[in-house]
Amino acid sequence: MSTGERRRVTIADIAEEAGVSVPTVSRVLNGRMDVAPETRGRVEELLQRHEYRRRGTPKTGQASLIDLVFNDLDSPWAVEIIRGVENVAHDLGVGVVVSAVHSRATAERRWWQNVQARASDGVILVASHLHPKLEAQLRRHPPTVVVDPAGVPTADLPTVGATNWAGGVSATEHLIGLGHRRIAVISGDPRLQCSRARLDGYRTALDAAGIDQDESLVYQGDFYHESGFAGGQKFLALDEPPTAIFASSDQMAYGVYEAVRQLGLRVPTDISIVGFDDLPEARWSSPPLTTVRQPLSEMGMLAARTLLRLVRGEEIETLRFELATQLVIRESTAPPRNG
Repeated sequence: MSTGERRRVTIADIAEEAGVSVPTVSRVLNGRMDVAPETRGRVEELLQRHEYRRRGTPKTGQASLIDLVFNDLDSPWAVEIIRGVENVAHDLGVGVVVSAVHSRATAERRWWQNVQARASDGVILVASHLHPKLEAQLRRHPPTVVVDPAGVPTADLPTVGATNWAGGVSATEHLIGLGHRRIAVISGDPRLQCSRARLDGYRTALDAAGIDQDESLVYQGDFYHESGFAGGQKFLALDEPPTAIFASSDQMAYGVYEAVRQLGLRVPTDISIVGFDDLPEARWSSPPLTTVRQPLSEMGMLAARTLLRLVRGEEIETLRFELATQLVIRESTAPPRNG
């Protein structure tokens, strides 16, 4: 392979070879003085040897291409994150490649090969369950930012999320405030940190109100319509059905809507429903859905800005970003019929 065809050396490559962190290499590149002389000399020697140059155009210092990868692209909330990332990238003249990994080893390897082939300047991962080897490669090579991390965030990757626990609390407190005491929950994918946080918020609100938790009112969903429909059917078939359901995503809430409709019942006359996400269609559903707004577009924008700062070699102030959620009250919730 000729020099022109060789993969571009990244800050992460330099850091690995020098035995230091990426922020340390960034400090050397930015002329910071808070680096030990011996370490600075070793990093500078490697930068010179590898003929490292900052990526992007000389005029702007920005990246030229970034990858945005999802576990899958079937969910409408993915569109909102894409919109946020592209808003930032477009303003700076940065290209965005959107792809899905589907959590299969062969697909992951092919995707990683494509990233390397197009010399992407950085990667934004969204709620992805990646093979540990691929995650390790990402940490070593292009700068990476994770949106809605699947598990406990790693110590060295910046993450962007929302206040999911607080959102779960506010959704459940709203129903309690209307007078509901039998409140069911349909939780999301248990592998995702955001799912567990929303469920914990639900439980916390019940405990704070002195309401006993009934495990028959907890259904394990996966964020999609089908699991919302199945959970709604299960709850409505109980001898003592709930008077309200908190669905951990808008899509699952719409699945509950269908289960209610098929039984000839009405929302919110017979049962109140709260969702989570506040997707654009929430206001147009029948009835309009009360839901917890997750700032998906803003999360995409913050992830893109953070990634582009890393590509430029800048240090970021924190590795953990959480944007506030907000309860949006519409017409799918009301006091229970029995008062």
